Parts: sequence; structure tokens; C-alpha cells
Amino acid sequence: MATGAITEYIDIAQLVLYAFWVFFFGLVYYLTLEGKREGFPLEYDIRGETRRAIGIIGMPAPKTFHTEYFGDVTQPKDEPLEKVAARPSSYLNGAPLVPTGNPMLDGVGPGAFTKRADIPDMTSEGQKRILPGRLLGQFSVAKQDRNPIGMQVMGDDGVVAGTVKELWIDQAEVVIRYFEIETLTEFGGRRVLLPINFSRVGKEAIKVKSILGNQFASVPGLKSQDQITLLEEEKIMAYYGGGTLYATPERQEPLI
Repeated sequence: MATGAITEYIDIAQLVLYAFWVFFFGLVYYLTLEGKREGFPLEYDIRGETRRAIGIIGMPAPKTFHTEYFGDVTQPKDEPLEKVAARPSSYLNGAPLVPTGNPMLDGVGPGAFTKRADIPDMTSEGQKRILPGRLLGQFSVAKQDRNPIGMQVMGDDGVVAGTVKELWIDQAEVVIRYFEIETLTEFGGRRVLLPINFSRVGKEAIKVKSILGNQFASVPGLKSQDQITLLEEEKIMAYYGGGTLYATPERQEPLI
């Protein structure tokens, strides 16, 4: 028999190949199972009836992850799926959803958000990552740049919604994340945050294309004016994101 042969029909290379096949299929099975810890079970509609799908190999056993800042997190969660404030536009499977409430607040379409932990994001040093400038004396606007504090904020309709009163700084990235706005009295006279990535800073004012001037009155607020949590960030970003489609009825119509 040749070198490496065990019998006339079996050799070491053949056994190694079989072992690789077993390992590979086991790896695929494990990754498929572990990949279902979030986003499963799936939901789909058949003729208006909602059904649940768990896939071919079922669901993984619950596993608890011990995190530094978010406590113990168990996945997958044994809880009913969240009801969305929307309905299918038809009985066809995969039909677009039509909002039934306020789509800018109900987490529908571009306004969808994840229910993250209701605690502040932290830096690698264990400090709160995003804080208002009044609590961070070491940061200031560069002299060659325009200071947004005191500038008016306008919606897409040109209506002035309020004035920038403070800048919220990301200590980890050393960038401005939010403008803190004091809305006009007719819009509630409240302090709300405007994400800088939804803003266009001009010479005289800050313009926001995603929402209208009067819609600043409904921007989700903060529990504390000195910090922002991960969940609050999600809701605020989702509100402005939802406005890109739902701020006016015309935005939901075809372009052509």
C-alpha cells in the first residue's frame, strides 16, 4: 500500500477531508443558530394573518451576556413581538406599510428606531460620551469657524423654529453632535436637540430640510438636560429621519 494508506480504500487524506466536511457543516449550523439571537422569530403576513417563522433549525437556547454598562442581557428574548403602528397597504406578502399614527414618533419607515438601553453612551475611560458644552469647559469653537450659538434655526418651509443655545460635544470623537435649541413660544418654548448631520449651517441661520418649523415642537425630549441616553438618541434621530418622508404629504408621493 502507498504511504498514508490505512486500507486499500481508505487513507489519511480521505479521513482529513471527511473531518473537514464534518467541521464545516458544524460551523455553518452553529453560526446559523447563533445568528438568530436578534431579529428572530420573523413575522410575515398571509392574507392578513400574521404568522411567525423560526427557520429550519429552530431557535437557540437563551444565553445571558454580562456587559459592563448595560447589565445582564439575555438573547433571544422570550417576549411577544412589538406591534407597529402601521398596516400593510394590501394583502400581498411584503406589501409596504402604511402608518396608522404619527409616523415621525411611532417608529415607522425611515423613522424606525431600536430600543437601546436607556442609559448614556460611555467613553473607553468610563465617562459620559456626549455632554453639553456648559459641562465641558475644555472645548470651544475654532476662531476661524462660525459659532452656531445664537443663530436661528429654520425648518424646510422657512419658518424660524428657535435659537441655538448650546452645543453638545462628543468627547470621544471631539466633534459637535447636537445643537440645543430653544423653540419659540408658539412651538412650546422648550429645549430640544437637533442632530448636526440634519443641519446646514449658513451665514445667518441653520436650515433643516427634514422637518418643518412647527414640527420642532414635537421633537422627543430628554429626561435630563445634562445628559442624553442611547434610547433618547435613537428617538431623536428617528424623528428627523422620519421627517424626510412624512413631514409633508407631498414627500410620500412618487417623484414622477
